[in-house]
Amino acid sequence: MPETVPAGLIAILRGVRSDEVLDIAEGIVDAGFSAIEVPLNSPDPLASISALVEKFGDTVEVGAGTVLTADQVHECRQAGARIVVAPDTDRDVITTALELGLTPYPGAATPTEAFAAVKAGATNVKLFPSSAVGISGMKAWREVLPSGTELFPVGGVGADNAAEWRKAGAAGLGLGSSLYRRGDRPDDVRTRAQAIASAWAQSF
Repeated sequence: MPETVPAGLIAILRGVRSDEVLDIAEGIVDAGFSAIEVPLNSPDPLASISALVEKFGDTVEVGAGTVLTADQVHECRQAGARIVVAPDTDRDVITTALELGLTPYPGAATPTEAFAAVKAGATNVKLFPSSAVGISGMKAWREVLPSGTELFPVGGVGADNAAEWRKAGAAGLGLGSSLYRRGDRPDDVRTRAQAIASAWAQSF
């Protein structure tokens, strides 16, 4: 990862195909992203995860998104995933991930859900959808959540507001449609990844 890009950027490749994922991911890795997530509602997601781990696993953390059950956590680990991202706060998903040595990113839309995630053992919480919670909402959460809890806004974040989220205390960002949409060309994704990484780096 380029030293000019601080850690914290997670690429969400929802809908990516396993035959294109490496070409799409190359520009993301080169831009300095910390992690790449393939949601399980993508075509053949475990094959994509395995391919990413084989080629880029020494450079970025590779994981799965939209993980809803403990059984899926086991499947993701077998594919080589190191992070498990969920849209909700499911205790079984969190505890199973931790038991298997994976890092869970449970989703929370309220402080109650965020506290439930922390009580289950999570230290990284996906603020989702962040456009609904808002920057002022995240600031309020940070005032009451235990020290060491890291918040990752997802949904409505991109190059145009990356710095604002960082200045408000976000530990990182999950980039979905602002980075990649099904059918996008690798060169287009690379350009967006570079813009997002630049905005993020300048916020430090």
